[in-house]
Amino acid sequence: MGDPEARDASRTTIAFWQMAVGLCALSLWQGLVALKLLDPFFVSRPTAIAQRIAIWVIDGSLWRHLAATLEESLLGLVLGAAAGISLGFLLGRSPVLARVFDPYIKMLNAVPRVVLAPLFLLWFGLGIWSKVALALTLVFFVMFFNTYQGVRDAERVLIDNVRMLGATERQLVRHVLIPSALTWIFSSLQTSLGFAMVGAVVGEYLGATRGLGYVISQAEGTFDTTGVFAGMTVLGLVVVIVSAGVTRLERWLLRWKG
Repeated sequence: MGDPEARDASRTTIAFWQMAVGLCALSLWQGLVALKLLDPFFVSRPTAIAQRIAIWVIDGSLWRHLAATLEESLLGLVLGAAAGISLGFLLGRSPVLARVFDPYIKMLNAVPRVVLAPLFLLWFGLGIWSKVALALTLVFFVMFFNTYQGVRDAERVLIDNVRMLGATERQLVRHVLIPSALTWIFSSLQTSLGFAMVGAVVGEYLGATRGLGYVISQAEGTFDTTGVFAGMTVLGLVVVIVSAGVTRLERWLLRWKG
């Protein structure tokens, strides 16, 4: 185990440089616009974007749209992760079923998800479930393939020894297969989180009455570059914050690994 103080110092240093890189990029952006090397009509400016976000916060419109996007994203993430993990475990434990369904899973995975968005709007309407369905399809395959690989990568010797000691299938799954797959699942969960947000926002962009995708779509329709960048900034900040929470949860659940 490393020195906790050294680890904390390292994290502080990394956080400092992350902030420094961000501030340098924003300062460069603002400076290029001020020098008229970049046209604010096309790229806006950081100060204008910050002002727009502040206006949204003050008038309360941000929270209504953000709540809608988060609800759709989290539902898509939870449902897609549950389906992907369950099927991944099932096929990971049954090589025969895996071979039977392999071509169908590959075919479905090859379908561009954006193509499905208009179908989901037709089937489920402009409400929340068309966005949830799109987010679910984006999350499902990421979680499925990682869970499947995590189960298949469990040490065969360890599985055989546990069975020799009389472990039931439930005990095998709980004490061997789940710990083996957890690292794969959490690594895919970080990616799936972004995909869930993308699915919700794309669905809102194509047809909705609220949500960050709707805000970006409306701003784009009126050539409001500041509104487009403000919506994307809020979306990026939310993903970073939620991803940090997932990382903390991962460290806590995998603390047994050292």
